[in-house]
Amino acid sequence: MKVLVVSGIWPPDVGGPASHAPEVARFLANRGHEVEVVITAEQQPAPESFPVHFVSRAHPPGVRHLLGVKLIRERAARADVVYTTGTFGRSAAGATLARKPFVIKLTADPAYERARRRGVTEVSIADFQLGGGGLQIALLRIARDQELRRAAHVICPSAYLRELAIGWGLAPEAVSVLPNPTPTVPELPSQQELRRGLGVGEGPLLAFAGRLTAQKALRVALEAVAGNPGVTLLIAGEGPERPELEGVIAELGIGDRVRFVGPLARHGVLELFRAADASILSSSWENFPHTVVEALAVGTPVLATAAGGVAEVVKDELNGLVVEVGDTQGLTEAVRRYFADATLRERLRAAAVASVIDYGPERVFGTLEQILVAAAATR
Repeated sequence: MKVLVVSGIWPPDVGGPASHAPEVARFLANRGHEVEVVITAEQQPAPESFPVHFVSRAHPPGVRHLLGVKLIRERAARADVVYTTGTFGRSAAGATLARKPFVIKLTADPAYERARRRGVTEVSIADFQLGGGGLQIALLRIARDQELRRAAHVICPSAYLRELAIGWGLAPEAVSVLPNPTPTVPELPSQQELRRGLGVGEGPLLAFAGRLTAQKALRVALEAVAGNPGVTLLIAGEGPERPELEGVIAELGIGDRVRFVGPLARHGVLELFRAADASILSSSWENFPHTVVEALAVGTPVLATAAGGVAEVVKDELNGLVVEVGDTQGLTEAVRRYFADATLRERLRAAAVASVIDYGPERVFGTLEQILVAAAATR
């Protein structure tokens, strides 16, 4: 089978798709499939065992999009199936022009994400599903629906997102739940060694990794830290919210207990989570964040809000503690309880790795391979 993998980000970019796309491409190549990749990038990416073609981000958005469609069409013409983890409009257009089936990995409501980025809505994702919002948002919904309905299959990492997709008019049999896989965890140094490398002591330590965006609602996490004297938080990642978050940290007077460590590659994220006592996630909307699985895979419980599909993997009182979205007091209390109760802490840590054992990459990517084979057969 010849597969074209399309992704908007790729190493050295950080983020879920930047980890997922190369892992899928390598898995398929190792299984004997002929793989090519199309991405957007700042510069020529590092060599792989398969061709990686890129559109430069130096181009203005409109030009970049047109060049992306052209490149996807050219490479899709040689493929049996296209697998896209982002840039859905360009992928749908390029694959359709090449008359090739395509499979989408959906990670969010594309219309909602675009509307939030453009600043044309402030409502919750649940309220967004109720309709309304004016002409611009209506056009974004139409574009989303047209892109997704043309796909041979749509993969969702959570049952939560699958239900949303079906609500947009997608046929239930064309939408599958396939969770994000656990990473391959290398042998890591001890927690004490990792903490020394990060320049932190032996006190209670929380960690966050991800894009610093409004979606992550990090003010909630910062207020939870402020309400728990002695707790330190390390934040890995970059994004447009950083200046505002720095202001919140100053406002709360916790500058000596919160530190930004910058963007980290996946290995660095795994080390960060292993060093921490718990991962914290205060998002206002989510699907199924990779960082939840990464934390649990290295044995670190998650203290989280029940955004989107998070509660499908973070089980309250089993491998973490879960509170309602936006519940600052609830998250503050969860942090306090976690560090005050050594028995609870050890019980959650002991269950963390086993709780994601079914998310192994061989099983997840093997199922994806079957979906791609079936889609290729529809040509």
